[in-house]
Amino acid sequence: MKVFIIFTIFVHFFVTFLSAKPNVLFIAIDDLNDWVGCLGGHPQARTPNLDQLAKSGVLFSNAHCAAPSCNPSRTAIFTGISPHRSGLYKNGQSMRQVLPKTELLPKTFSRAGYRSIGSGKMLHYFIDQRSWDEYFPPKETENPFPRTLYPDKRPVNLPRGGPWQYVETDWGALDATDQQFGGDYLVSEWVGKELLKKHEKPFFLACGIYRPHEPWFVPKKYFDAFPIEQIQLPPGYREDDLNDLPDEAKRLGPNRYFSHIRKNKQWKNAVQGYLASIYFADTMLGRVLESLAKGPNSDNTIVFLWSDHGWHLGEKQHWQKFTGWRACTRVPLFIRVPKGVSSLSKGTVPGTCDQPVSLLSLAPTLLELAGIEPVKAHDGPSLVPLLSNPNSNWEHVATTHLDSPGSFGISAKNWRYIKYANGGEELYNIKTDPYEWQNLATEDLHQSTLKRLRSRAPAKFAKLVRPSINVLPQLKWMPLIKGKKAPASNPDGNSFEVVFVNQRAHPVELFWMDRSGGRKSYALIDPGTTFTRQTRPGAVWMIAQVDDIGGKAIGYFRVGDRPSRAVIVK
Repeated sequence: MKVFIIFTIFVHFFVTFLSAKPNVLFIAIDDLNDWVGCLGGHPQARTPNLDQLAKSGVLFSNAHCAAPSCNPSRTAIFTGISPHRSGLYKNGQSMRQVLPKTELLPKTFSRAGYRSIGSGKMLHYFIDQRSWDEYFPPKETENPFPRTLYPDKRPVNLPRGGPWQYVETDWGALDATDQQFGGDYLVSEWVGKELLKKHEKPFFLACGIYRPHEPWFVPKKYFDAFPIEQIQLPPGYREDDLNDLPDEAKRLGPNRYFSHIRKNKQWKNAVQGYLASIYFADTMLGRVLESLAKGPNSDNTIVFLWSDHGWHLGEKQHWQKFTGWRACTRVPLFIRVPKGVSSLSKGTVPGTCDQPVSLLSLAPTLLELAGIEPVKAHDGPSLVPLLSNPNSNWEHVATTHLDSPGSFGISAKNWRYIKYANGGEELYNIKTDPYEWQNLATEDLHQSTLKRLRSRAPAKFAKLVRPSINVLPQLKWMPLIKGKKAPASNPDGNSFEVVFVNQRAHPVELFWMDRSGGRKSYALIDPGTTFTRQTRPGAVWMIAQVDDIGGKAIGYFRVGDRPSRAVIVK
């Protein structure tokens, strides 16, 4: 009888242990490619904390983003919906315009009895306060960034090449401590304090580390770890790497950022800045993981760590992101599950999985591990079978969608296929060509592989949802005082749309200022109406009253580097 009672008590506690809801620590590191020690992307990368996490969980060495830019990638992660179904393909779109009612991952956890909290950048420059129970900075601000130290005078090392250049493309060492720098340090501090607490409810805790996103300003000690005279250029770079590419790909390749950086002899300095920023991000991760290990939650917390997309530093003659090449689609993904989780009672066995997986799988995987009902809208398969056995049969591929419907990349175990909406194709054998130097798409020997990968492409693509006027950034209205003229245009860069909004009580006339300061009329805009015009960075558009002969100039707009709205004030 006594043995039976003891056995019953043991079973009761065992079942209780297994049924306890696990906590979730959901960590994002922004713009991090495979320059991580355990992924081997760059021989000089210093990432001791990422490497240690890999040793304690499962490293997915063939993980890929759903889109190669922040907004569509993060939207896909938090909604579980692929860009080709949502219609959200670009950074300039608004998640809540495209998906106004879609429930995000933290809200799903809140409904399941969790406390959903977070800090730092998780979505694309907003918090979405309705999805969280608590946030730092406060969710009501919709600004995910705590105070961050930047140089008083910028640019520091890379001069602006023109209005086309993203203002944050710059780098430099700061004479400051981590604490004085703020930013990710303050995020890691807030998250760390939460991990040191005993919580009444299970938590979904998100931690958004912003570096190595531009600008690459971090404290000097992180730069000192990479002496400039020892910097090695990206191992994936090859001078003649564009020769066998289709025209659509060649237009992505030699972008002006890379040529501008080389012209200013800043390539090695930029690599140094990126490596330093990765090292800083890894150090902030170490603070978070140390708090988890020291606190009361270490034995019951699932850890997910991911990056939203990779980053080019000269590979394929490209700088930044936005491409379907592996340098941009491949991302770090680490998952560690403690023992006792109901769907994975033994926890994760440390190891590496080389099956092709997509970040679309994060949401369904988390829900399964937490014992929460699956969401029908989710597109990705759960990774739990691979967490149980990294060598399990896996019939899936990972698809990355570019910024136009019908342009995408498919990652299989040993192959990568890229298709452009206009018909161009690329095919690479990653096992023998990890840097994608040899495009095999036109070779007879590989047509069966090409056909097989084509068959894995989506059958339909949602149309790109154009951003509404109110979500576009607003250009600064520059009023003209009597006798002053609008400046000449200096257009430079790719074209995009600007929407002119007339808020005045009378019609106005829209003029383009040419390079010599002359003006050309383009439209009459009635009161309360809009006019959309394709234009380029650096263009100047002057507004004139229409009731004056020749049009009396009242103000102008100078176009920046992205689609915008130009509000003609009353």
